[in-house]
Amino acid sequence: MTRSIIHWSPMRDLDQFFDESGAWGRGFAPAVDIRQDKDNLIADFQLPNIDLEKVSITIENDVLTVSGSSEEQHEVKREDYYRREISRGEFSRSIILPMKVEGGKAEASYEKGILTVTLPKSEEVKPKRIAIAMKK
Repeated sequence: MTRSIIHWSPMRDLDQFFDESGAWGRGFAPAVDIRQDKDNLIADFQLPNIDLEKVSITIENDVLTVSGSSEEQHEVKREDYYRREISRGEFSRSIILPMKVEGGKAEASYEKGILTVTLPKSEEVKPKRIAIAMKK
C-alpha cells in the first residue's frame, strides 16, 4: 500500500507559531525533504546547531516523528535585536510515511546541519522482478 506525500505548508496553522504578544513562539517545525531509492525511504531534516542529545526519532504506525529542542547559544536581551528569525525552542515534525518501512532497521546520521533518517522499505512494497516463462 502506498500513500501520497502530504506537502508541508508553512502558512498552515500559522497561529500556533505566535505567542500572545505577537512575537514568535517557542516551537517550530523543521523543514524536511523526503526521497526514495530502490531499497530505502530517506528523510532529510534541516536542524542546524542542534544538540543531538536533545533529539528524539520515533516511528509508530507508519508515522516518522523527529522532536527535540534548540537553545540560545548566548544570552542577548530581547530589546537588543533588530531582527530575530532563527527558530529556537521546542520542535517537532511528524510525517506520514508514503509506504511501509522496517522501523527497527532505521538509521540516522547528522552532517552539516542535516539530520538524515534512512528507513528500509518493507519487502512487501519493494519492486519485484517477474520472470517471463517462455512457451515452446
